[in-house]
Amino acid sequence: MQTWHPILCPRNTSPASDLSRRGLLFAAGASAAAGLVLPQDRARAAIVQTDVSKLPPLPLPAGIRSRYVNNINGLKFHVLEAGFETAGRPCVLLLHGYPELAYGWRKVMLPLASAGYHVLAPDMRGYGRTTGWDDAYDGDVFMFRHTNLVRDALGLVSAFGYRSVAGVFGRDAGSPVAAYCAVIRPDVFRSVVMMTSPFAGPPALPFNTADSNAPMREAVPRDDVNVELGKLERPRKHYQTYYTTREANDNMRYCPQGIHAFLRAYYHYKSADWKGNKPFKLSSFTASELAKMPTYYIMDRDKGMAETVAEVMPTAAEIAACKWLTEDELAVYTAEYTRTGFQGGLQGYRRVGARFAADLQTFSGRTIDIPSMFIGGKSDWGVQQNPGAFERMQGTSCTQMVGAHLLDGAGHWVEQEQAEQVSHLLVAFLQNQRQIR
Repeated sequence: MQTWHPILCPRNTSPASDLSRRGLLFAAGASAAAGLVLPQDRARAAIVQTDVSKLPPLPLPAGIRSRYVNNINGLKFHVLEAGFETAGRPCVLLLHGYPELAYGWRKVMLPLASAGYHVLAPDMRGYGRTTGWDDAYDGDVFMFRHTNLVRDALGLVSAFGYRSVAGVFGRDAGSPVAAYCAVIRPDVFRSVVMMTSPFAGPPALPFNTADSNAPMREAVPRDDVNVELGKLERPRKHYQTYYTTREANDNMRYCPQGIHAFLRAYYHYKSADWKGNKPFKLSSFTASELAKMPTYYIMDRDKGMAETVAEVMPTAAEIAACKWLTEDELAVYTAEYTRTGFQGGLQGYRRVGARFAADLQTFSGRTIDIPSMFIGGKSDWGVQQNPGAFERMQGTSCTQMVGAHLLDGAGHWVEQEQAEQVSHLLVAFLQNQRQIR
């Protein structure tokens, strides 16, 4: 049972709990439209279906529209779209991260559209207003494997009438999906940009083992290091392991401080606004090295994520100063995650074990051989959390990488924190590819 901490989460005094009237009404309307899950229903899970006609419209900038596309790999996709006014434009596909939505691309979509592109940003499988996915903890998480998410992306652009797209851009959880789009179907996805999460290549197959008597070993290194993290003087645990647990969703969805305050603290903690984010290269994937990262990645063993981020809740002044994510904008995330919970996004962290590795080992040794680029924030530990991945991406995994940019004033949410810089880099990248072709 969770208890209220009077210092970390004082009742009725959280700065983020004071939603604007418009944000509060939007959040309440979205929750009611889909039938907010009550505590006694927490264990119940099913294929997510929502009467989207009852959901309030998203507060989108002029020039971006919201629409739905049926029958895409078993899903009804919710898609944000820009540059739709003129037919025949080259297409760009944007894939968001966790815990985000297509809405996270709102500041990048219009600059891309102004540069002449038809821009598509879906709520990915497990998120937002896209429906038809299984939110059961005990459901079939294999549907969330990377190759199936590539199938989602392929089906979506095909539904819009594209046999090829100018680029696929992914951030955080969307970054490896974009990368595998490039690995698996380079004929369709003509260029790729990965953000915040470097791509070190597909998992390797065992090699030159025919004469070896060594036993087969399928243990996941993350599990091994998690045991060692628990043995530290200050016992810790890896956040990705925590996110695979049954209790993670309820810890965040039903946290004492409320989802709005939880998300505000979570986004703040991983942004450049939190001055403790000063990442550096780690020498190895070991407990002693990983423990140098902030607690949103290497958590205290006995705390959930709700308790972890409550300790760094920004002040009212810090919230007011946050121009990259205003209270009204945060209210969109609050409403959607209040309605859906977090399990859909968490299913992606459960892509561990032999069958997931085997699925990707089909592409062992393959590289990204189309034009590629990486964008991250200088204050983002996500770039460094897997030691060596950033270097392998540039050295071996991507044979046509044109740049790896780490932006000042950006943490994990780079496309929101530094939207103008990101937009400039993306447009220049695309225009360069058009000139080459």
